[in-house]
Amino acid sequence: MDIALCLAQRPEADALLARSPLAALTGMLLDQQVPMEWAFSGPYTIARRMGGEDLDAREIAAWDPERFAEVLSAKPAVHRYPGSMAKRVQQLCRYLVDHYDGDAAALWRDVATGRELLARLNALPGFGRQKAQIFLALLGKQFGVRPEGWREAAGPYGEEGSYRSVADITGPESLDKVRAYKQQAKRAAKAAAKRPTS
Repeated sequence: MDIALCLAQRPEADALLARSPLAALTGMLLDQQVPMEWAFSGPYTIARRMGGEDLDAREIAAWDPERFAEVLSAKPAVHRYPGSMAKRVQQLCRYLVDHYDGDAAALWRDVATGRELLARLNALPGFGRQKAQIFLALLGKQFGVRPEGWREAAGPYGEEGSYRSVADITGPESLDKVRAYKQQAKRAAKAAAKRPTS
């Protein structure tokens, strides 16, 4: 299946996300407190700085933590918090080595139901329920990974025709729609916080 992603908004970085399950997982991990394009360009930047074309869970897990933090901290930094994100990326890779023999795609390759896949994603270091649901929706909508009940397990992010998250971004138009949705959600949350409680 040919996958064309538009998450990093850089052709070479998006091509890596499309062909590398570990890169896609790492981009999702980095996607917090920075713009989406910055987060999803991270795996490509890490791979290049480590001298490779792809990420390798065993290699990253085995790297000296200080040296790996330097990989993420070098200018331009991979994340706003490169030190703590370097730790998280290594924790994720160690978990994959310990539980899936370093093969990120094994997370979903033999999974029977969406609920089971959500539980596996939720167990990953750095993945809370929301991040797990968004990644599950991304797998279903853009990678063709659709175990029984995947939309239900992904919650609102799995809805067809929704524009809530990275799972729904396929080009500039959908990117604008997702940004508009997020801004609206932020405004609603602010308004709710201002409302007096009786």
